[in-house]
Parts: sequence; structure tokens; C-alpha cells
Amino acid sequence: MSQQTNVKPSLQGVRIKARKGAVKAQAKHEPEIFQAQLYKHLETVSEGDFDNFAVKLVSAGQTLEFLKYADALFEILLVGGLLQPGGSYVDDTPAHSPFSIINAKEPVEIDEIKKYVEVINKLIRRYKYLQKTLDQSTLPNLLQYTSKWGPALREKLAVAVSLFMSQGLTSSAPLSTLTKDHLIKDEVSINFITVVFKTYLLDQSMEHLSATLKRGGVKDLLNFFPENKRDPKHLETHFKAAGLPQIAEWYAKRQSAVAKEAIVQKLKVMCEAEETPEDIIVAVQAQQAEQPLPDADLVGSIWQGLMGSVDWSARPDQIEGLALREVTKYTSILEKFCNGPKTEVALLNAVQVYCYEDTRIMKAFLQMLKVLYNKDVLSAQAIIYWHQKGAKPQGKQHFLKQTEALVKFLQEQDSDEEDDDDE
Repeated sequence: MSQQTNVKPSLQGVRIKARKGAVKAQAKHEPEIFQAQLYKHLETVSEGDFDNFAVKLVSAGQTLEFLKYADALFEILLVGGLLQPGGSYVDDTPAHSPFSIINAKEPVEIDEIKKYVEVINKLIRRYKYLQKTLDQSTLPNLLQYTSKWGPALREKLAVAVSLFMSQGLTSSAPLSTLTKDHLIKDEVSINFITVVFKTYLLDQSMEHLSATLKRGGVKDLLNFFPENKRDPKHLETHFKAAGLPQIAEWYAKRQSAVAKEAIVQKLKVMCEAEETPEDIIVAVQAQQAEQPLPDADLVGSIWQGLMGSVDWSARPDQIEGLALREVTKYTSILEKFCNGPKTEVALLNAVQVYCYEDTRIMKAFLQMLKVLYNKDVLSAQAIIYWHQKGAKPQGKQHFLKQTEALVKFLQEQDSDEEDDDDE
């Protein structure tokens, strides 16, 4: 019998998996290999040659895996090297990147940081996929470590973040990372965003900054303050001292808008539930204690809330009767909060704008005023002042003409009373 050689079966086309431990060990050093390769591209550029740095970075993207190492790339460009969890560098004494915002001169000059940001801008324009990583991954990760770094690096990074935001490279969403407890307690957060805002407002308006914060979901600036200073007065004092009164004014207006909307919605719900005027007054007072509004703004919001539940879809010939009935129903509430000429004129203007915005009830304006006057919510002096120089622009001539006879009557009555006093 001939001897046959036993041939072992082969696994052609089958991929042999490496051990998980070996894969992890190899992957652990990959970002460092990427870092070393990137440095080779940048080391040939002279310090301060920003145009050439941009060219080298764009060129490096053709051979290096920017998509895979996007976070590592931005760590190198922003803080000079790779970071490990906790915020310290992977190397205890890292050789900082030839190009990095950390290399900017001190004291910090915004114009110099702009040059660094422009290089990063050119890189992102070439590799658009990097923008998402910067906004949603790198910056939120970096900002959580701001307390680990010295004031100079924090300032450089804050200026850079501000420029990224104002130029549309990132949203304001990464700023929310700064509301973490370990960052707010030593005022690291509030000082950081103060630099961000100050830099932003050098090139953009407060309205532009407001829109950017809104889109990024940054809702309440008090969240960046330590808990023992988390009140509007501290906020106003801080930003005015920092030379940013527009931030304090914007915040006050924004909180006022929130408080107005809260009043309007609360009263609309209570009116629809047909709750008593007494209960409504108590609810307004409670809301005012929680979120105070200037008296004039409060009166306007109360009017909006009370009228918010009225259905004006009645027949045209019934509108005036409906207006008389609805306004009369709420006069005791309005009288409680109309406590002087200023609030009375504010209510008059609220009624004017309300009627102007709904053409169905424009002709009922005069009847509303008569009810408010007869129920002692509005004084003759307030109506006369409104007619002479206090009216809002919305439909002004129409409403002035509509109330001419009433105002003339009030003026004559006022004159007769003065004559009686003289006698």
C-alpha cells in the first residue's frame, strides 16, 4: 500500500481575528503615532508663518487619517498635545506642537489668536467633516478641564472659542460644559464666558450673540455662577464691572420676557377655568414675588393674559357687546394693579396694541376705555395724557380719532372741576 501524505485543511478566505488584548495594546499608541507624524509636517514651518502652517495642515490631511483622529488633531492644535482622561497630557512633559493656540504670546492678543483660528478655519473648509467633531466632541471635552490649566491658557482658549462661535465654526453648545459643579465653584466658568462674550462683542452685536446663545441652547447665564451668587443682582454687578453692561441689560430683558409669558399663560388658564378674580389676583401676586416685573410691564401682561381666553369670533354687530361684557368681568383685577398714572397709561397702550392686532375689535376700543374709566381703572388724566402724547404708533391716528369726543368730554369735565375749586 502506498503511503498517502495527510494534508491539513486550510482556511482560505477566512480572516483570523487577533486577540482583543493585542488590538487594544496596539490601538493605545495609535494617537501618539498620529501626533508624531503630524509634527513632522509642521516642524518644517517657521514660527509665525501662519499661511504655511495652513498649507501644511491641509496637505497632511491627504496622508493622515484626520477623520479617525479628529479629536486628537484638535487637541494638538488647541492645547498643544494629546490629553488623557482628567485633562493632563499623555506625556508628563510634552513637546508642544509647532502649531498650537497654546503657543500664542502672553499677554494674550486677540489679533494673534485670530491668526491661529484662521488657520483652523482653512483646515475645516478643506475637510468639512472636522467641524462636527470640533463642536460636538473636542470642545465639550476640553472645556471640562479648564480648571486644570493656568489663567493664560484659559484666556487663549476662551478667545479662540469666542472666535469659533462668531465665525460660525462652532455653536455655543460647548459652553454648557462649563456649568459643571467643579468649574462653577471657583468662578472658572463665569470668568471664562466673560472673556468669550467680551471677545465676541468686539466684532458682533449683542443681538448676534443672543441668537448664537439661543441656537446653542444656552438658556440661563446664572448657571455659570457659583450657587451663592446665582441671582440677577450678582449677574448685573459682574458684567457691568467687566465692562459688559449690554450683557446685563440683555439678560434683564430676557428674564422679563420669560416672566411676562409666565403671567400671560397662567392667567389664560385660570380664566378658561373660570376662577374668581380674587384667586387670579393672588396668583399674579405670587408670580410677581417669584419673578418680579416692573409695574408697567406687569399690567400689560395681565391684560394679555385676561384677554387671551376671549373668543372674538362673534358676529360683527355683537363685538362691542362682547367687549363690554369681557372687560367689565376683569376690571376688579386690573384696578388692583393700576396704581398710578404710569401703570394706567401702560394699560391704555396694551389695550391699543391689542385692538390694533385684531381688526375685528378695533371699533370696540372706545367702549373698552369707557368701561375702564367708569370702573375707576383709568383716570381722566391718564386718558388725556395718552391722547396728547402717550399713544403707541400702532394705529395711532385711528384710535385718537375714535376717542376725540371722550377726551373732549373729560377735558371739559376737568376744567369745570377746576372752576368749582376756584370758587
